[in-house]
This record gives sequence, C-alpha cells and structure tokens, in this order.
Amino acid sequence: MSMARISLEQWRALVAVVEAGGYAQAAERLHKSQSSVSYAVQKLERSLNVQVFRAEGRKAQLTEVGAALLQRAKALLDDAEQLEHGAQQLAAGIEPVLELAVEILFPTWLLLQCLEAFAEAYPKTHVELHETVLGGTDEAILARRVDLAISPRVPVGFAGQPLLPVRFIPVAHPDHPLHRLNRALTFRDLRQHRQLVIRDSGSDRDRDSGAWLGADQRWTVSNKATSIQAVRTGLGFAWFAEHIIQPELQSGDLRPLPMRPGHEREATLYLILPDGDFAGPGATALAEIIRQRSTTCSAAPESPPPDSARR
Repeated sequence: MSMARISLEQWRALVAVVEAGGYAQAAERLHKSQSSVSYAVQKLERSLNVQVFRAEGRKAQLTEVGAALLQRAKALLDDAEQLEHGAQQLAAGIEPVLELAVEILFPTWLLLQCLEAFAEAYPKTHVELHETVLGGTDEAILARRVDLAISPRVPVGFAGQPLLPVRFIPVAHPDHPLHRLNRALTFRDLRQHRQLVIRDSGSDRDRDSGAWLGADQRWTVSNKATSIQAVRTGLGFAWFAEHIIQPELQSGDLRPLPMRPGHEREATLYLILPDGDFAGPGATALAEIIRQRSTTCSAAPESPPPDSARR
C-alpha cells in the first residue's frame, strides 16, 4: 500500500480557505498563521501537480480541478472524523448515556416496553429520549446527535431497517360539518375546513411531511395530545396515525372521515443507527430489543396489550 502524499491537515486547509472565504479567515478558523495555511495549500498543489486556486483580483477562486478535489476532501475529512468518533465509542465500552430520537408516530406503549427491557439489561445507562417530528428526527440523525433513531424517513447516506407500517386516517368530532355531508369525501372537501397539524420539530420546516396539508386554514400545535384534544372539541379535523387515536375512535369521541378510495395515507417507520458499525453495545442492544418487539407487534398496532397503561 502506497503512502498518501497529502495529509489531512492539507486537505483541511483547502476546505477552510473555500468555506471561510480566504486565507486570513481560514487561518482564524483553524487557529493557525496565515502563512502556514498558505504553505499547506501550496504544498498540496506541488505534491499533486495541480492548481486548485487561481487569482482573480484580490481573491483566490477555485479552478475546476480544485472544485472536484474540494468535494472529495470534504468526504475524506468527514470519514476521518467519523472514524475517530467510532474509535472513541469502541474504546469507551458500554455507553453511560444513550441519546434517542423517536418520531412521535412510534407507539408510546411499545417504546416504553422496549426501554423497560433495556433498563433491566443495562441499569446504569442513562437514557435521553427526544420525541421528534419529521425534520427534527432528520437533523438529529444527520448531525449524529443521537445514538439511535426511529424515523419515517432515512436520510441519504444512512441505513434504516423497516419496523412498522403506519396508516393515517382523517378524523373529526362526530358533529363536524364534514360528517354531515353524508358522502365519500375528497381532498377538495377537506380544503374548505380548518386542519389541525403538529409542528415539525426541525429548524427547516419547508419539507414534505408525507401527510396531507392542503387545507386553506391550518392551526399548528406542538404535540399530539393538544392536537387530539383540539379535534375532540370540534376545532377542526386532522390526520392521525390510526393506532394513536384508537381510544378516541372506540369511545366515539372522534369519527373517521369517509374518504373516497385512493385518498389513503401510509408511511413506514425505520430504525436507524447513525454510527452504523461503530454503534456502542448499549445502542446495539436497544436496537435489537426494538426490532424484536416491533416484529411481534401487529402490522398496524392499534392499542397496547391489556396490562399496559396508555401513556
């Protein structure tokens, strides 16, 4: 195996010059002198016999070769960072703390059963549970802020294992005007009435949620309990994962809106270990518990077992 001619520090200097906007700014970011940053880039160019920057006025602009190398350099530095992080995880042994990001669509009773089983095997591991919605789950995975995630989407570059299918249904109070139409409904019918939605917990909320958001008037709330209560009191209609509102459906407090065929909404929840092969023993064990418990759960879990209290 031949030795690499370019060090990570040289690649880091190249990336910093581009992202910071110049050699002086890159030096400040890297806590180095401007001359050392300039030398690192020049040495990279000499070693590879390429020109990565060209002078345009008082600014250094990337050449086509430089632009191509920049993307590879970013990937290389990211891989190196993840390798170091993985090594630290392996050296640490059993994690003292596990960070979880779990989409609120995942059945709460099932999650708590999984955590109870995990606590019996790893009583000294502290669990930090983040109940997330859409973009909040994505961001936690992409930034690798969590050891394990359950999400309806798998970000590019990560692997996810299917856990459970989720069926969404639109519901409203039995006296809601939509029920009084006494016919199969279309999205056009829904558009004319107030819709209750749960706020995306991510910072970038301009995303496709997978749920229908076509109503002209929408009220946004922060959690599912408030959303359910708002619909129960007749403030509007909402799309919910069917298993979440089984008690309200069974009591008659909420009634499904009779949609025309082809207007159904479905999603799949995935189990994701952001650190992949470098996941610690605790995260790996909890992932296996969740996989096993989800497999034994029905394809569309409607309610917890009789001995499980609704939380």
